[in-house]
Amino acid sequence: MPTDAAQASGFRLDGRTAVVTGGGSGIGAAIARRFAQAGGHVAVLDLNADAAALVADEITAAGGRASAHGCDVTDQGAVDALFAHVDAAHGVHVLVTSAGIAHVGNVEQCPPDAFERLFRVNVAGVYHCLQAAVRAMLPRGGGSIVNLASIASLIGVADRFAYSMTKGAVLTMTKSVAIDYVTKGIRCNCICPARVHTPFVDGFLKANYPGQEAEMFAKLSAYQPMGRMGRPEEVAAMALYLASDESAFVTGQAFPLDGGVLR
Repeated sequence: MPTDAAQASGFRLDGRTAVVTGGGSGIGAAIARRFAQAGGHVAVLDLNADAAALVADEITAAGGRASAHGCDVTDQGAVDALFAHVDAAHGVHVLVTSAGIAHVGNVEQCPPDAFERLFRVNVAGVYHCLQAAVRAMLPRGGGSIVNLASIASLIGVADRFAYSMTKGAVLTMTKSVAIDYVTKGIRCNCICPARVHTPFVDGFLKANYPGQEAEMFAKLSAYQPMGRMGRPEEVAAMALYLASDESAFVTGQAFPLDGGVLR
């Protein structure tokens, strides 16, 4: 399946298996596709097993290698069992933690159940996957972990109290794993996107701004000085770099992908 662009880039994952959480849609799906184009076998994990299967089927139909797995990252037992299965079948060489949920509101507008749900998915879910991946990678001499954080982990973003809390945790977990395993061959970095145009954005606008979708989309796009949102494929390109050997001297870093927000 490797495309001319993937071949020319030199960023290859031949002989490696990448576990991509949240791989059934949006950024996770774009990463799964790009990794397969670069020669990797992709284990597509998603809470929605049907969505994971659609992405995996698309990859295999194009000549790539992928398997689909329904998994709730908040369930530590399920995560451990799934990683053990993938490791036994293919090995675990790369992990991308893309699974996550959002919440809009300040501290007053964040009820306890919403706060706890975001923590379970965006923090505990990442923890479960990190732990399982590290256990699988150590006997194989290492691997690369790419976490999806956010610019909300680096700066204040209005009305994103709980979401920012979780992404700040992802940033510090990234740095902790990086320093703890730097001599054991495991690298850990994170990507910090600004707004990225995914189906979540379209659904949010439709649900909250009926009849004003275009106006609000333009407003959200203008937050980035480049005047647009990022594309999932742009996040996937950075993830591929961080997963590949071209970034072998990079660990513990946070990479903004923000259209000029941080400058």
